[in-house]
Amino acid sequence: MLFNKHLKIVEQIAIVFFFAVIIPITISGFIINNINQHSLRYQLRESAVLIANMVSDEIDFYNKTVTNSLEQTAISLKYLPNQKAKNEYLKYMGEKLVGCEKLVFANDEQLKNIRINNKKNKRATVPVVVSKGLYIVATYNLSDMRNKLFHSLPDEKRQIYIISGDGNLIAEYNYKEEDYKKTLSLLPDKLKKDRPVIFGDVKNQPLVYVSKENPNITIIVNTTEKITRNSITENSLKIILSCLAAALAIIAIIGIYTYYLYINIRQLFKGIIAISKGNYERQIRLLTTAFTPHEIIFLAFEFNRMANEIHKSYKQLKKNNVELKQLNEFRSNLIDTVSHELRTPLTSIQGYTTRLMRQDIEIDEETKQKSLRIIKEQSERLKRLIEDLLTIPDIEGMRLKTIKEQVWLPEVLEEAKMLIKNKAHHDIIFNLSEDFPLVDGDKDRLIQVFANLLENAAKYAYEDSKIVVDSNLEQDCAKIYVKNDCDIIPPQKLSKLFEKFVRLDDNTTRTTRGTGLGLFIVKGLIEAMDGNIKLHSNKDCGFCVEITLKLSKISEVVQ
Repeated sequence: MLFNKHLKIVEQIAIVFFFAVIIPITISGFIINNINQHSLRYQLRESAVLIANMVSDEIDFYNKTVTNSLEQTAISLKYLPNQKAKNEYLKYMGEKLVGCEKLVFANDEQLKNIRINNKKNKRATVPVVVSKGLYIVATYNLSDMRNKLFHSLPDEKRQIYIISGDGNLIAEYNYKEEDYKKTLSLLPDKLKKDRPVIFGDVKNQPLVYVSKENPNITIIVNTTEKITRNSITENSLKIILSCLAAALAIIAIIGIYTYYLYINIRQLFKGIIAISKGNYERQIRLLTTAFTPHEIIFLAFEFNRMANEIHKSYKQLKKNNVELKQLNEFRSNLIDTVSHELRTPLTSIQGYTTRLMRQDIEIDEETKQKSLRIIKEQSERLKRLIEDLLTIPDIEGMRLKTIKEQVWLPEVLEEAKMLIKNKAHHDIIFNLSEDFPLVDGDKDRLIQVFANLLENAAKYAYEDSKIVVDSNLEQDCAKIYVKNDCDIIPPQKLSKLFEKFVRLDDNTTRTTRGTGLGLFIVKGLIEAMDGNIKLHSNKDCGFCVEITLKLSKISEVVQ
């Protein structure tokens, strides 16, 4: 079931690590430890045999030295004239021989007693035949003999026992009673002569014996458990610890590598998920270290670049959709406006034209003039509507051209007043002095602006209310305020009045004529002349349009 699903990268690395690192290290450690044990076991066996041979050679050398000295003494005694001289010579040689405690003549019975006595006192007995039934018997101190035999093994940790032919321990090295008894219990009943033999049932603790004919002794070398522990067990432990240390180091390095790799791959995953959910602004931020692969960094860089391109395209698409929606609304509003605003004047023009063309009735001069006047007014209305529609593309494309000239605003306001239709006959008051300074602007465009504003103010003002135009000078600017009394306009609707086809009264409550383009065109014209326009609606004035124009430099000099 484990391989029937897609594993995470951490799980895959763990499985690969287990099969590629843990198992090989374990097997290698086992093999190395096994080889090391065999090597050390062989080394222990060979060194035990070597020590046994060394002790055997020391015994042979010591025995030959002692025997040769005694034989030479026995030969010399033959040339002495009497027994007294022989006794004195024997005493002299006993003092001269190293390690010899006593040197005497003895017969068979005396030799036997000397052996028994030396055995009790842990002394070595070395006899040499002088003649039939007569011996020179030397008594040696075993401790001195042991020093001679083991002087070449000062640092040896093994236990060495030298046993006589009758089973007595005559010399020992690193002696321990318990180990000695255990070693004797493992010694075979029948011993092979004059060659080292390995015995015992513990393969890592080799026991070696050398059984000799002359002298009749057995040398045993015991490899203790401590030696085995120091040589084999500790080395095995070191190998195991080395393998564990290597495994832990590999685990640590792979763990750190996997950690950084996993974090960075998770960043890639989150980025992809964010893109799939429509978050095109998401950027991948890697945790870059020495463990970060170049391919991951390259993928993150390319992903971020791709996300940026997608985000740009998405923003452009949204912008295009908004523009498309606006165009669609513009088209709908244009159709509504054209259908509503063009139908009435065209109907009037068509009706009065048809009336004037009738031949079956007689039309008086007054009726003719009235009809022609209505036709002219409706034609001018159509002309203004068409001009407004043609101005829209120039304003939106910022292609509207104006003439910069010095303009006297009182004159502009008077001409604009003459152009509007003030059917309600509102009083229009201009609070501008005759010495009002000149401003920079396009006179014809300014007349169009103020005609539009005054006509709008007259349309929506209360009956019998006044339309006031105030002014104010601030530094190098002139501020013109067009005010009327009307209902307070909500802020949310006030902010939309500069948009195309937006009116105070909607299609369902429309009581006045208009296209909803007036303020849009006014704003475009004012801004084209480097001016500024704002709208206000509060208790002090129902509706107020604030226009800011730059004063002409010549006016500033005159002032």
